[in-house]
Amino acid sequence: MAPLYPIARAFKAAGNRVTVIMGARSCDLLIYEQEMLGISDRVLVTTDDGSKGIKGIVTTALAQELDSGGADLVMAVGPAIMMKFVAETTQPLGIKTMVSLNPIMIDGTGMCGGCRVSVGGATRFACIDGPEFDGHAVDWDLLMNRQRTYKQEEKESFEMWKQRHERMLSKDRQPICE
Repeated sequence: MAPLYPIARAFKAAGNRVTVIMGARSCDLLIYEQEMLGISDRVLVTTDDGSKGIKGIVTTALAQELDSGGADLVMAVGPAIMMKFVAETTQPLGIKTMVSLNPIMIDGTGMCGGCRVSVGGATRFACIDGPEFDGHAVDWDLLMNRQRTYKQEEKESFEMWKQRHERMLSKDRQPICE
């Protein structure tokens, strides 16, 4: 949500109607909800576990929103799989969909090739050509395959974080969601 906040604020300041759909696995992982409420016409919240808002994923709320009124532009930031399905939801309706890709960026100059993506059949580098791209033109399968390159290292890092986090919180403490 953080990268979308200044974009949504600018769209609203320019006189556009702004609807924000935000999602997370659970309510304790939601961020920027209050900030988005302050600059949007509507904020729809989805959580996978139903702990807040609509139980389900963002594309559930997106499909309902598009059925009830449509949109001129959809912007998505988040996991590649979510952005892929956002693009698949909007493509049949011809709604322009911009996505913000976040592959590994090592040098920020495009020389290392770590952030290489295929968009419209052409090789692009998220660090210098993006990170925003036409979501209907991204080769999502190639992108997600490349993102799995460091899956083992990411798993190990998460396990280290999880152990440290569990030591910090008591086992019976539950997240508080408003």
